[in-house]
This record gives sequence, C-alpha cells and structure tokens, in this order.
Amino acid sequence: MSQPPRTPAADALTDLILTLFRVNNLTLAWGDRLVAPFGLTSARWQVLGAIVFAERPQPVAWLARDLGANRQNVQRIVNDLHREGLIVFEPNPHHRRAQLVVLTEKGQRAYGAALAAYYPKVDAIAEELSTSDIRTAHRVMVALRRKFEGEDHVEEQI
Repeated sequence: MSQPPRTPAADALTDLILTLFRVNNLTLAWGDRLVAPFGLTSARWQVLGAIVFAERPQPVAWLARDLGANRQNVQRIVNDLHREGLIVFEPNPHHRRAQLVVLTEKGQRAYGAALAAYYPKVDAIAEELSTSDIRTAHRVMVALRRKFEGEDHVEEQI
C-alpha cells in the first residue's frame, strides 16, 4: 500500500507525536508510582490539581474541559474521590444538577503530600535538561494543544 508523500515537517511531527504517546504512558506510570503511597493515581492527582488550580469551585464538566478530558471519565474519578473522602459536592447556585466539586481537608493533605514527593523528583529530572529546551518543548506542546483543540471545534461545527 503506497502512502502519499509527506513534508519533512509532517514526518518530524509524526515522530514527535509517537514519542509523546510513549512519554505520556511513561509519565502516567511514573506518577502512579509516585503518588500511590497517598492513595492516589495519576488520574486522581490530575483531577485534584484541576480542583486546586480552579479560581473557584467548578462542576465536573468544567473540570473536564480544563483538563482536556472526557466528562464521563472525570465524573468516574470524581466519584471515586468522593467515596474516598477527598472531595465533597456542594450546591451550585447556577445549576441545580451540576454540583460543585470541592476538596476536603483529607483531599488537601493528599494533594500536598503528592506535591511534596513530586518536587524533589522533578527538580532532579530538570537538572539534566536545559531551561531553554524545556521552554521550547512547552511552546511546542501549547501550539499542538491549540491546533488539536481548534480541530475539535471545527469538527463540532460540521
């Protein structure tokens, strides 16, 4: 089966995307090992982080949007966090059914413990990389995110 010709940039981007898939899987496994002692997984830690970094309590759909994740997956994780006592639901004055997600004291402790374990590890990893390279990689990731988000938006309009 012959493939249509691609540009060198498209080949380079394909290599980058394939590497991103691998790095994403490795990062999630690393995060799972890092936060397991605190009763967390990478997914739970991400959701707790979205709650912490939100300007105010948000419903699950907004947290999912901020994470770039599927609402149903985030809802499942939020339900798990609720069962574990790490979050509570509070009434949403703007929407009766879309309750607001709020960290409990136990959730704050778990998130804080995860960060305390994370910072020394990420500092050690960062020592092996140049700040300039990290910033360049970040700019590329942000540009890709925007392209993919824009592509989703275009597909929704069709």
